[in-house]
Amino acid sequence: MNGELPAHDQTFPTTHWTVVLAARDRNGGKGAPEALAALCSAYWYPLYAFLRHQGFNPPDAEDLTQEFFRRLLQGDWLRQVEPARGKFRSFLLGCLKHFLSKERERAHAARRGGGEPIISLDAAERQYALEPADDLTPEVLFDRRWAAAVLARTLEDLRQEYAGSQKDGQFEDLLGFLPGSMVTVSRTELAAKRQVTPGAIDVAIHRLRQRYGFLLRRRVAQTVSTEGELDDELRYLMRMVGSGL
Repeated sequence: MNGELPAHDQTFPTTHWTVVLAARDRNGGKGAPEALAALCSAYWYPLYAFLRHQGFNPPDAEDLTQEFFRRLLQGDWLRQVEPARGKFRSFLLGCLKHFLSKERERAHAARRGGGEPIISLDAAERQYALEPADDLTPEVLFDRRWAAAVLARTLEDLRQEYAGSQKDGQFEDLLGFLPGSMVTVSRTELAAKRQVTPGAIDVAIHRLRQRYGFLLRRRVAQTVSTEGELDDELRYLMRMVGSGL
């Protein structure tokens, strides 16, 4: 893998808002609801953790998360969504708060989330229990977890590019040199392991970071409505990472 980007990578892919609007208008084809479900599933944990910080116990938080997705995918809320308005993370959190206000009005209704679950939340409470206690607001913690989810998906994008290639093993060796990772081996040691010069390792690290930066920018571009928001959102997410992810 070199530092140059394939020509088809120079434009950003379909944004999250495109998926939302296709599901809203029901003209995005038969795959629009499925695409929205997959999109929401990618970011379920920040929503689940937000509910836990609101004081809901694990079973209720799980039920509420499932019912929130169910209502969202039914499309009723989406009819009021205007084309390309703001950041997708703000949209999801706003919808969740609206959903909670309605749920509190019907606190004695039948148990939520009947039927087959939309996503698996088996690991949700285990992940939540591992997080240190924090006095920050649920909204700030939501943004931190959102940033973590974006970075994790970017890393998976990068891993998939290396998967099956002759440089698959190299990726695992270089992983610690990416921003936010922990270096476990020096450049010199890695050069000796791979029987190359330290300079070759420096070049490989530079290319990996360059590609990671491009994929992160592309991933974040999917979550905003205009290019003008992109740089601000990138800076904000990286600030969230630096503040204690």
